[in-house]
Amino acid sequence: MNDVGLKEALYWEKTETGRVLCQLCPHGCRIAEGQVGLCQVRKNVGGTLFTLNYGRISAANLDPIEKKPLFHFHPGALILSLGTVGCNLACSFCQNWSIAQTGDTTGTRPLTPEHAVKMARSEPGNIGLAYTYNEPFIWYEYVLETAELAQAEGLKNVLVTNGYVQEAPLRRIMPLIDAMNVDVKSMSERFYRELCRGRPEPPRRTVELAKEYDCEVEITSLVIPNWNDTEKDFQALVEWAASVDPNLPLHFSRYHPDYRLAEPPTPAQTLFRAREIAREKLNYVYLGNLYPTEGENTDCPGCGRTVIARQGFAVTAVSVVDQKCDFCGFGIPIVGT
Repeated sequence: MNDVGLKEALYWEKTETGRVLCQLCPHGCRIAEGQVGLCQVRKNVGGTLFTLNYGRISAANLDPIEKKPLFHFHPGALILSLGTVGCNLACSFCQNWSIAQTGDTTGTRPLTPEHAVKMARSEPGNIGLAYTYNEPFIWYEYVLETAELAQAEGLKNVLVTNGYVQEAPLRRIMPLIDAMNVDVKSMSERFYRELCRGRPEPPRRTVELAKEYDCEVEITSLVIPNWNDTEKDFQALVEWAASVDPNLPLHFSRYHPDYRLAEPPTPAQTLFRAREIAREKLNYVYLGNLYPTEGENTDCPGCGRTVIARQGFAVTAVSVVDQKCDFCGFGIPIVGT
C-alpha cells in the first residue's frame, strides 16, 4: 500500500484467528479485519497491520524547548514541533483531545520525513525536531525514520510522551532520542484504569529504561483534584522518582477542566505543597500552568542561588557554565550549557 498515511506497521504478528496482534504498546491489541486498535491509527487490512497516520501532521510549530516542558535541555532554544492524530490512552482530561482522541486524518496534511528535516534545518535558531501534541509512540514508524534522518543532519530529537510503549520498540528508538518528557500521571492503578484506560507501570518503566541511554529525561505530572492531589499521592511519586535519580526533573502541572473531566482547577496551594514534598528528595522540582508564573526557575542545590531564571516560556538569565553553577561550582546536569 502506497497511499498517503498508509504504511505497514512495525511490531506485530498474525494470530491463528485471523486477527493481528499489535506489539507496539502494552495494550497488545488483537485487531480483527477492518478494525483499528485502541490508538485508532493502526488497522488490520487483509491480515496485515498498517499505520494510518504515517507522514500526516496535524500541527507544526516552532516552540520554545521550555514548552515541552524540558528545563534541563538547551535552555532558551527553539525546536520544530510536529504532531499527528491518535493516542493509545483515552484520558478523560485530555487537553489535546481534538487531535489525540481521534484517528481521523482528514484534517491533517502530508509531510514526509525528508521534508520534515528540511523544514527543521530551514528554521533560524532551531535545534531539531520534537514529536509531540498527541502521542508520538503511535506514530512510531514516522518518528523512527524522521529521527534517523534528523540525527544524520546533526539535529536533536525530542519526544513528549505518555511512555506507554513496549520495551523492544523503545530500545530501538532510544539511540536516536536526545531528550524526552514522560507523562507519569499517577502511581495509582485506579487513576490510570478509570481516567485513562491504562496501567501505571508502563510509563514508569519507560523512564527507567530511558535513563540507561544518553538522553535527558524529565517527567510531568498533572495534578487533578480528587484524583492524585493528596500528600500520599505526592510522596509515592517522589519516592519512585528519587529511586530512579534524585536529579530527575519533575514538573507538577496545574489541571484545568477539559474534554470529559469537570473537576475544579487545581488550587495553587496544592501545587506549592507538592513542590515542598518533592524537594525533600528531588533536586529539581518545577510548577507549570500557574499564573502569575511561579516555580519555573532552576536553583542550585549547592548554594541555593537561581542559575536559570524563566518567565513563562522565556529564559531571562543563565548562570550555568559547563554544567556547573557559576556562583559556587556545584554540578548542575543541564545539557547545552
